Amino acid sequence: MKIVSYNVNGIRARLPRLLEYLDEERPDIVCLQELKTADEGFPAEEIGALGYNAIWHGQKGFNGVAILAHGREPVERQRGLAGDDADDQSRYLEAEVDGLVIASIYLPNGNPVPGPKFDYKLRWFDRLAARAADLLATEQPVVLAGDYNVIPNDDDVFSVRAMADDALVQPESRRAYRRLLTQGWTDSLRTRHPGGGPWTFWDYQAGAWQRDAGFRIDHLLLSPPAADRFVDAGVDKAHRGREKASDHAPTWVRLR
Repeated sequence: MKIVSYNVNGIRARLPRLLEYLDEERPDIVCLQELKTADEGFPAEEIGALGYNAIWHGQKGFNGVAILAHGREPVERQRGLAGDDADDQSRYLEAEVDGLVIASIYLPNGNPVPGPKFDYKLRWFDRLAARAADLLATEQPVVLAGDYNVIPNDDDVFSVRAMADDALVQPESRRAYRRLLTQGWTDSLRTRHPGGGPWTFWDYQAGAWQRDAGFRIDHLLLSPPAADRFVDAGVDKAHRGREKASDHAPTWVRLR
């Protein structure tokens, strides 16, 4: 079973690339982030024509997450995270697919640092950690897939110096990510590539793609029962290089 996390950076603008990816790769489950469309703008018909059923949690102009399942029905379990009734940003969606629990996550970016956006990022991380602990307690196979907007280690970025002032590498961001892992989650891509990388994101600016100046911020975390089924993990990098592609590449884990 191939499970993909894919920040599409605007599902209407990138729809040809998304449909192309689904048609060519045929992943079993796809978690999308940064839809940048209200619920009524989600292209369910076009995606359905390729055999995918979907649930989504949209938001006009920014954010938004979705879960697609090929030939299966994703059964929604939760949208949004507890802990802040005033938070109206569409960043978390959770479903069950054939006994596997899947969450699509779009964690706040947090820039600039310091500031209210960074404070919101850390609070959101705390709320995610609380939900993650509850999910672990169920002892079900769970995959937390998404754009975490955290570069976990120095070897996950093309240049530590270039990113030094960014929210993605701040000690607080990295500590929050490590706290999540110490609950008992397995970083699937790190398991497959313990020496760092591969990159999952390349900025549109300064020829980052052409220079391979990227970093790893898209992660698929596995609960112990899911980790027991781990086969492989990787990045479908070539799709980032296509015309009018997202600045992220589809990142995946394969489970038995």
